[in-house]
Amino acid sequence: MGLKNLTAKTSSLHEANLDRPTLISAKMFRKFSKEDIHSRSKVKSSIQRTLKSKLVAQYPLLEQVIDELIPKKGQVELIKCEDKIQLYTVDGEVLFFQKFDELIPSLKLVHRFPEAYPTVQVDRGAIKFVLSGANIMCPGLTSPGAKLPESPGFEKDTVVVINAENKDSALAIGKLMMSTNDIAEINKGHGVELIHHLGDPLWNFSIE
Repeated sequence: MGLKNLTAKTSSLHEANLDRPTLISAKMFRKFSKEDIHSRSKVKSSIQRTLKSKLVAQYPLLEQVIDELIPKKGQVELIKCEDKIQLYTVDGEVLFFQKFDELIPSLKLVHRFPEAYPTVQVDRGAIKFVLSGANIMCPGLTSPGAKLPESPGFEKDTVVVINAENKDSALAIGKLMMSTNDIAEINKGHGVELIHHLGDPLWNFSIE
């Protein structure tokens, strides 16, 4: 796709709602199922344009592929769920979700366009903990085999894709609990709050 690695802080929407905590964590999807769905509705073309604009504002490198991601003739659906979580599907596949106003990519979307998001890497020892839904400790992001972006890096609360040592595809999505510079300098405590990971109910979710 011609996408370049993202190694600096990405731009974000500066709206009032974005200053509110999303309260999304891996615990939310631990028991997620179709029973958590409250309603389903098709997304109008005008709203699709707004969604595209928001996605590009949060993840600028998606601009090159946004029309492939949300094609004009694609079936875009909004699924409202328990705890005010909203899923957006395109042709039946969950591509991103939100609580309040922040859009978060699903891993299936990340695997299609892996270089479009802020990314960190854990060492191989952290993999089993990530796949169990645990938050990521700072040493798992600073030890040999792990990778953080060079300074200035990413700010606290940035949504990040989590790669792993010797793995080709992303393992999870999370939100930084401190800046990447602080993770490197402090090197203790929780560095990333996990939101969504391989094998969780959202990964296995199907609307059909």
